[in-house]
Amino acid sequence: MGSVIRKLAFWDFPRTSWPYDVVVTLILVFIFVTPRSWFRDQPHADRVVLLSSTDAGSVRVYIEPGLLRNVPEKLRPQRAAELIHQRTGKMPHLVHVEPIRDQAEPEVKGFIAYTTP
Repeated sequence: MGSVIRKLAFWDFPRTSWPYDVVVTLILVFIFVTPRSWFRDQPHADRVVLLSSTDAGSVRVYIEPGLLRNVPEKLRPQRAAELIHQRTGKMPHLVHVEPIRDQAEPEVKGFIAYTTP
């Protein structure tokens, strides 16, 4: 048993042998079958992104649709300001929040918040 563990640990199998093929198969099964959530390293995009700013200090900010979709329209500027504050640490003065819609689908794809200094 000790020699088998030593061979596994030091990969001491000839390349064309069946134990080598079994170990490679087990490694591939582990890679492709293991759920990504076990590693907790899934990349995700920023939910609030600075798109552009002008010399005058105006800023356009993209906000992911899920963050404002269920917020009533009257409360969206307040919630958007809170989200921008959480992201940047600065309290923005929001001019307005505009939904982004696809012409082919009525679904909201995101929001653009316009701020002034």
